[in-house]
Amino acid sequence: MVASPEIYLTPEEYLQMEEQSSTKHEYIDGYIYAMAGALDSHVTIAGNLFALLRNHLRGSGCRVYIADMKARIESLNRFYYPDVMVTCDQRDQATPAYKRFPCLIVEVLSDSTEAFDRGDKFIDYQVMDTLQEYVLINTKRRRIDCFRRNEQGLWVLQFYSAEQDFFRL
Repeated sequence: MVASPEIYLTPEEYLQMEEQSSTKHEYIDGYIYAMAGALDSHVTIAGNLFALLRNHLRGSGCRVYIADMKARIESLNRFYYPDVMVTCDQRDQATPAYKRFPCLIVEVLSDSTEAFDRGDKFIDYQVMDTLQEYVLINTKRRRIDCFRRNEQGLWVLQFYSAEQDFFRL
């Protein structure tokens, strides 16, 4: 990610800019970071997962979002674009441009984002009290890392590899 250091925006200015922009930007503490386009495998995996989750959650009151919906972490002054996000919280219906109360976030890893998705972004997401699962899909290694928040509030990793027949969310 490359920042635009000469541009500092308030969250409101960022949301207005993002509405008009043809390029998506993530927002970290007033600075914007242009997002690179995704490869075919990345888009296909995210799209397939979105479709599976949408079908599975139909009628539950939960909503599934793909790539173009922002997750807002208000306390840290952040907006991210997860590849797939699920929210079951009615409060999220009040904000059509972003969601603040997701229960599941999925990132399909790429070479340019893996370190950030595993590091600072995951640390940021942990602030969201409603988030229960954070899933990282590594297409090159054919591995899925699923971090689940346990009853003590600790994040527990369960990984799945290509040799396994199933993956449970």
